[in-house]
Amino acid sequence: MNREPHELNNADKRQELQQEQEAFRLRQEEQRLRDAERRSTFAWVRNSILLLVSALEILLAIRFFLRVAGANTDNTFAQFIYNLSEGFVAPFSTLFISPVRGEGAFIFDVNILIAMFVYALLGWLALAIVNYVQGRQP
Repeated sequence: MNREPHELNNADKRQELQQEQEAFRLRQEEQRLRDAERRSTFAWVRNSILLLVSALEILLAIRFFLRVAGANTDNTFAQFIYNLSEGFVAPFSTLFISPVRGEGAFIFDVNILIAMFVYALLGWLALAIVNYVQGRQP
């Protein structure tokens, strides 16, 4: 008769231990899900930064090519590119005097190259900040 209460006590201990293990596994899985969601959010931010900076770099590269090639400024496409990129080039527009050939038709606009460099640097800095913040655990 002594064995039955002792065995019952062991069964209770085993059940309690099993419940503790399941609770521990559940907490681990919840932590994994929170970490995955956090990584996903940071990946979205990084991808957004890369997309925006890349689109801006392409826009400025097209503007640079149109200026160097002496594109017709009355052309609708050229006007569209110039108008769209004007706000991004404006802070750099009077930084240097750009060399001109062919009566002003072919302009090697150094200011656009500097703008491209600065925006690429800012994009890299933004990515570095996001990576730094992601590396820190809350």
